[in-house]
Amino acid sequence: MKKIIAVLAVASGLLLTGCSEAQTAATLGDVKISQAELQSTVDSILKERTKVDTTQMQLETGEALNRGQLRFKILMNVFAEIAKELKLDVTPALLAQKRASLVETIGGEANLQKNLVNATIAPDDFDIYVRAIVINEQIAKALGDSGVTQDQIDTKIAQLLSAKAVELKVNINPRYGKWDAATGDISPSNPAGAAVTPSTK
Repeated sequence: MKKIIAVLAVASGLLLTGCSEAQTAATLGDVKISQAELQSTVDSILKERTKVDTTQMQLETGEALNRGQLRFKILMNVFAEIAKELKLDVTPALLAQKRASLVETIGGEANLQKNLVNATIAPDDFDIYVRAIVINEQIAKALGDSGVTQDQIDTKIAQLLSAKAVELKVNINPRYGKWDAATGDISPSNPAGAAVTPSTK
């Protein structure tokens, strides 16, 4: 799972600016990612961690977890917008096939929960994640068919995603940090600030 996350992380060229709405974690185009939605995802991930042995896992916590999940949601939405623009045929059959392939790769459904925890993906986000993989593969195939060499495909996809993010005017609430173009990630603007915090249940 983490290897697949790394492939999708090629979209690290997103340009994020300040988001002024207090209850909004980020916006892109007409899409709003609320703080409540982000909180729910963080809580779900933390809950799943209590169900498996995580002693050998290197897991994000605290503000790093918040930033990672916000970046994940932004990335998934950018992929969805690109699929819409390119009119990609992401059929239920393709999604089911890719999901089955991923599950088989990790040794079956019995290992899915642990792998999702290890990859820091909330259970409710798995289908969205699968869809992004299918979209990524379709874009890669189209680029390959157009003559782009294999070693340049990831770079081309990153450029496409970055351009789409600029077009959508992706904004991030400053309380979650600021975009670091050098590292392709959200860096903390105020480490002592209060962003999303795990709720106690």
